[in-house]
Amino acid sequence: MNAIDHPLVAAYLDAVARETAMLPAERRAELLADLREHIEANEARDDGQVRAVLAGLGDPRTVAASALAEEAPAAGTASPAPGSRGRTRLTAVLLSVSGLLVLVSSLLGTIALIAAMVLLWTSPQWGKREKVIATGACVAVPVLMFLGALLGAAGRIGPTELLLVAVFSLGVPVAGATMLVRAARR
Repeated sequence: MNAIDHPLVAAYLDAVARETAMLPAERRAELLADLREHIEANEARDDGQVRAVLAGLGDPRTVAASALAEEAPAAGTASPAPGSRGRTRLTAVLLSVSGLLVLVSSLLGTIALIAAMVLLWTSPQWGKREKVIATGACVAVPVLMFLGALLGAAGRIGPTELLLVAVFSLGVPVAGATMLVRAARR
């Protein structure tokens, strides 16, 4: 049995994976691959040798803490930059109201949407996943309105449909903004 197939190695790597759950998946996979490579390079064969290699790597919590500490500045979670709280709130508010503003005034809604997108995509505090989800939530309203206009639904909208459009126009962007605020707190 080579070292990488050893049950102690599997338990060690599982512990590191659990402790680094807050890391982006790509970075966690890279860390685990590096650990596997190091373990394989040592060519440990018996329990004693495997234990020695794992002891040399350090406690899984220590390895995870080091990886998390290295990642924190890049993710923007170590210490928020001055004004980032205000920027987070402004981005969330603009995203939340953009759908309703598009209904009220297409120009005002478009300006709010563009401003929100610029704030969102230039902010280092959110990952690509959060940015894509928030963008989809905010762009959904104008896209559906445009499709509705193309299909000629404007003349057939009754009070029930109008209420549904209003709820959708507020609910979807608010859900996207809420997700961003929660992600910023992590």
